[in-house]
Amino acid sequence: MRRVDHIIIRPISTEKSAMAEAERNEYTFEVGLSATKIEVKEAVQSLFGVKVQAVRTQVVRGKMKRFGRYYGKRPNWKKAIITLAEGEELSAFSSL
Repeated sequence: MRRVDHIIIRPISTEKSAMAEAERNEYTFEVGLSATKIEVKEAVQSLFGVKVQAVRTQVVRGKMKRFGRYYGKRPNWKKAIITLAEGEELSAFSSL
């Protein structure tokens, strides 16, 4: 098994993710590009000590950007949306 810090990179806090957290008990994380759903589930359960009900992942494609007179591409990254079981919450997540 890989180290947890190679799987879970950082929490994502946007207005949309805050609404999902409050309404549907879903938390959003940036994860490693090669991380699988099973690895993400095990990492969250071991890191926070909660029961994970579902994991959804998606690869966010990097945007084309200008750097002076040249064009470049930002790197792709992977996002995981974690749904916790009923009655579970990540108290450490709200303080981040």
